Amino acid sequence: QVQLVESGGGLVQAGGSLRLSCAASGRPFSSAVMGWFRQAPGKEREFVAAISWGGDTLYAASVKGRFTISRDNAKNTVYLQMNSLKPEDTAVYYCAARKVNIIATMPERYDYWGQGTQVTVSS
Repeated sequence: QVQLVESGGGLVQAGGSLRLSCAASGRPFSSAVMGWFRQAPGKEREFVAAISWGGDTLYAASVKGRFTISRDNAKNTVYLQMNSLKPEDTAVYYCAARKVNIIATMPERYDYWGQGTQVTVSS
């Protein structure tokens, strides 16, 4: 079993930055793909970014060039640095872990989920 706890969400003006963190416990962290997803009210959960154990990354087109995913295996933590935020980035952001070390973009491919953290970008 893996427990994931997100932090770092909040309210920010458009153009600003936030850094989300996700602390993992319960399973060897370094063997998992870690991903970030988001869900806005009335919309489906969507892929944001993912990083493999070896550091390979994948981003959604809507955030590429603005967001950066990284991980610190020694601290069992994955990060999402979000720059140049837009009002359309407003959502609950979820951290997820996948047991298989292959990056995936579909939520159903992930095995463990955090509780989510709210990000609100004002215009």
